[in-house]
Amino acid sequence: MTAPVDFWFSIGSPYTFLAVMRLREVAERAGVEVRWRPFDLRAIQAEANDGPFADKPRKAAYMWRDIERRAAKFGLPVRLPIPYPLADLALANRVAVLAAKEGWCSAYAIATYRRWFVDREPAGSEPNIAASIEEAGQDPGRVLKQASTGAAAEALAAATSEAKEIGVFGSPSFVADGELFWGHDRLEDAIEWQHNLDQGNPG
Repeated sequence: MTAPVDFWFSIGSPYTFLAVMRLREVAERAGVEVRWRPFDLRAIQAEANDGPFADKPRKAAYMWRDIERRAAKFGLPVRLPIPYPLADLALANRVAVLAAKEGWCSAYAIATYRRWFVDREPAGSEPNIAASIEEAGQDPGRVLKQASTGAAAEALAAATSEAKEIGVFGSPSFVADGELFWGHDRLEDAIEWQHNLDQGNPG
């Protein structure tokens, strides 16, 4: 393997559910390494004056039905409606940044999205957040204390600035060898791109 695919995601993005729940299997099947890169999508949306679907009822209705259809296609359980938008999105993503640094990000993200989409527990709030941290094999008290510090906020802001600098504008996004792929439906494309590079077949 050469360089990993960077998976840029922001907890709070509904479509990201479809990528978070499938990514490990798709990447492992192709033998491609993935680096989980949390960032703050709301900060990028605010700068671009691009509000969430919650403020657009027709688009929101389509989004939920589309996610439901796509989840059925992939065999992913969902129990709509779920809480949206999230009140504690920043905390959820600060925990994710800490998890990425310590190596348990995928387990935390999968747990928190499953609890959000199946158990209807808002990501970033209790009981979701502590249970998801514990499911990832970590101590919730330690993690939440660290995630509530100024250093954690700065780490999330730095990750968001890096995402913005390389052209990321939505979640989920994938970067393979400098190529940006946006949307859960580009997951396979990004993995295939990196797989071809690993095999010596660029492009």
